[in-house]
Amino acid sequence: MVETTSVVVTIAAEEPAVVQVGEVSIQDAWERVRRRLRAELGEDVFSSWFGRLEIAGIVEGVAYLTVPTRFLKSWLEAHYTERLRVNCMAELPAPNGVMLSVRTVSRDPAAQPQIEALRNRTATVASPAPAEAGRPVASLSPASESDLVDACGTALDRRMNFQSFVVGKSNQLAFAAAERIAAAPAGQSPYNPLYLHAGVGLGKTHLLQAIAQEARRQGKRVAYFTADRFMYGFVAALKSQTALAFKEKLRGIDLLVVDDVQFIQGKSIQQEFGHTINALLDAGKQIVVAGDRMAGELEALDERIRSRLGGGLVVEVGELDETLRATILSSRLEALQTAHPNFQVSPDVVAYVSRVVATNGRDLDGAANRLLAHATLSGQLVTLETAEAAIRDLVRTREPRRVKIEDIQKLVATRYNVSRADILSERRTAAVVKPRQIAMYLSKALTPRSLPEIGRRFGGRDHTTVLHAVRKIEKAISEDRSLHDEVDLLKRMLQE
Repeated sequence: MVETTSVVVTIAAEEPAVVQVGEVSIQDAWERVRRRLRAELGEDVFSSWFGRLEIAGIVEGVAYLTVPTRFLKSWLEAHYTERLRVNCMAELPAPNGVMLSVRTVSRDPAAQPQIEALRNRTATVASPAPAEAGRPVASLSPASESDLVDACGTALDRRMNFQSFVVGKSNQLAFAAAERIAAAPAGQSPYNPLYLHAGVGLGKTHLLQAIAQEARRQGKRVAYFTADRFMYGFVAALKSQTALAFKEKLRGIDLLVVDDVQFIQGKSIQQEFGHTINALLDAGKQIVVAGDRMAGELEALDERIRSRLGGGLVVEVGELDETLRATILSSRLEALQTAHPNFQVSPDVVAYVSRVVATNGRDLDGAANRLLAHATLSGQLVTLETAEAAIRDLVRTREPRRVKIEDIQKLVATRYNVSRADILSERRTAAVVKPRQIAMYLSKALTPRSLPEIGRRFGGRDHTTVLHAVRKIEKAISEDRSLHDEVDLLKRMLQE
């Protein structure tokens, strides 16, 4: 929802625009957003999930919204992301979307707004800061807490370590790479940069936190950022005229870890991010970055940044298979049973829940919490029937598989007995032109990519070439039943 190279850097003349919460126009616009949500969802749903949602400010066209708990943040992200985005962009001056975070400052009416505090403090680079948005930290004594704060003041979540990460077929390569990087002596990592990509709730944040903690334990200077914290830090440094200190602080670390890189926005922020990556890589320092898609598909990021990130080890954290989901759910239930000894769940219930909750690890957490709530509030045993009722809202129709242009090209090439290189080439023989045009048509139909982007992925062709191919195949499948069935089969194969 929120969505940036030489050691010496010149700050761009134009500074990111920061809109304070106190401005009447923003408050009025936010009230209009709330009214729209209430009208669309009804009073009960609005009060339950949106009543405590507040606006912290607008930075470079991104509306920063805050909630009091991590659970509420995760729920809104899982169920109402698109509705929030549409309504906020309709009423707020936020053309780049919205970002949800957990409130980490006092909500006393006399307190300054969160965005103002972020603008005026220099603690972003000089002293310990509140816990990362959406990354709660267990209550610690002052002595132990200092062991979990990185070089730039971010408090790490001690629960997200290698020991608590559940390894399966879909994530074992990412886990092995993460462990190798964390254990390698400073400047001697074999994989640099490491870029992890995965959908929501598949464990990439857990791995990043584990890398940061293990490297910190070994005495390395670590900086861990989410995209929104990096943006906040850079904006605060510009406003407080401490940009040079901010940059010097980053240049002095051994390991930079950045999560949700797809949310980094703004020309000057992306420039600084790119300069930081280049400076660290040139100095032999380790970089670990995570995003929600392949580096080459991060169209909002500068092309040079995408190239740098894609030039190292790129690992996808795959979807959780049923066996891994069952293992994760069992570990969550065991942790809950430690605090609630009378809470028992049979293997049949675990098998059922892990089979029907097929989305991500966060929904498995939600399922475990719902089972606990049912058992403790009703005083009844958890049966298959009660489990089905408790997790009904988590059993959603599975979203279609995200199709990539590269997958389309490979499948079409195999189907028509040509190579992917043929499809991308300038060859104009009938044996190559037809599969190329079908691949372009499928790319337009099954991906959100624009015509110019599709043309670029097909050997740097112009968007008019793609448009011609799409129209030609559309006409052909309307007239040729066998071609229609053939293209339909390719669609199903790509989406399954």
